[in-house]
Amino acid sequence: MVRTDWIRRGSGKERALRATAERSDGLRRVRRPATDTTPAFDLAYLRTGPRGATPLVIIPGGPGLASAIPYRRIRSRAARAGHDVIMVEHRGVGLSRTGASGTDLPRSAMRVTEVVDDIAAVLDHEGVDRAHIYGSSYGTYLAEGVGVRHPERVAGMILDSTLLSAQDHLVQRAHSRRLLWDGDDPHTAEVAAALREVVESGADLVEACGIAEILYEFGGTGLLLTMLRRHLAGTDRFTWNALSRTVGAEMAIDSRVPYTMEVDPVGEIAFRELNFAPEPDGGPFDSSAAFADSASHFSPFSGEPFDLSIELPRFTWPTAIIAGRRDLRTPPPIAELAASLIPDATLVSIDNGHSALDTHHAAALHVIDRLQAGRTAELADEGPMIDAMSPGAGPNRWISLAVETALVGDYLGDRVLHPRLPRLGLPRFGGRSTPAS
Repeated sequence: MVRTDWIRRGSGKERALRATAERSDGLRRVRRPATDTTPAFDLAYLRTGPRGATPLVIIPGGPGLASAIPYRRIRSRAARAGHDVIMVEHRGVGLSRTGASGTDLPRSAMRVTEVVDDIAAVLDHEGVDRAHIYGSSYGTYLAEGVGVRHPERVAGMILDSTLLSAQDHLVQRAHSRRLLWDGDDPHTAEVAAALREVVESGADLVEACGIAEILYEFGGTGLLLTMLRRHLAGTDRFTWNALSRTVGAEMAIDSRVPYTMEVDPVGEIAFRELNFAPEPDGGPFDSSAAFADSASHFSPFSGEPFDLSIELPRFTWPTAIIAGRRDLRTPPPIAELAASLIPDATLVSIDNGHSALDTHHAAALHVIDRLQAGRTAELADEGPMIDAMSPGAGPNRWISLAVETALVGDYLGDRVLHPRLPRLGLPRFGGRSTPAS
């Protein structure tokens, strides 16, 4: 587990991060009134770029991701491209974390419907009648929620790494098992065999599958196979241990990074309403096992707010659905189901992992351009063109490079400490990933 409690509440580091967030371009606030479950608080949001008749509302994932600091770069790129962008710092997070009294908002205030209504309140405050809504990961559920509760405000929609229901975990683990455990896809059969061998050799199942998910998403089959072979050879001790600490860390209650990712109190939504920790089945790639510790700090699942299988067919606006072929968190079958439910939806499959908003800005901005130009139907044939776009020096490249460098360091260190071991050679990496079916 990654711990970040070195950033203590009220510390100089936290004050510096707050000052950075407060200096964000286009920062504004709207007072949200007190209710039976929520004290009055100031909801922070940002509006950047040239003003347009139909702005773009970008909703990041999480729950817990802030908007002000993490998304400065894409807001800047969008502004240069002429887009009028609104992002909300959601209740319980970053600049919207505390009530008017200065204390943290209570968990009772954390409800999907309240977060959705906050977005509508921002549109009201800005005098915006209708907007294009872009949701990423958990943000897709909020975007869909805007479509359910405020359909008159939606001019068009982008669902990037789609979340559909509290039962998505069933599709998620079946897809991951087919690819990386059973090896039913010819592109991943060798990787699946190596992963099974790693577990049979004594590696913890949850840990091994979690590491496999990370490396497959960010580096593809080449990087993952290299990692597994190095583990079997015993020349990856530092790298494997470092990666193991990231498994499940995204929802760890003690992994708060102020003004960037803050799980408490908004993690209540993840577990109480979206079922992030369902009953585990003991098999490989069971996401509930990775989140089990975090789930113990929040309320158990009590039911989701919407039945999107009923609501999505009522959407009447153009919708683009982005599916990363290496996305194991919200895998392509979920995007395909969403596309089948929404009447005017266009599915675009790209060579990426989870969330183009976070990992492939060129792809995200291209889809935004198409939506705002009223040309979403063209995206159905533009997957190869988008695949040829460079995602830039984002998480995909940096994580791959970090793992490759760490493996080389493991190998060289092992040669110094154990010069009599067989010479297996330096790690060889697979480059661009192969597509998954």
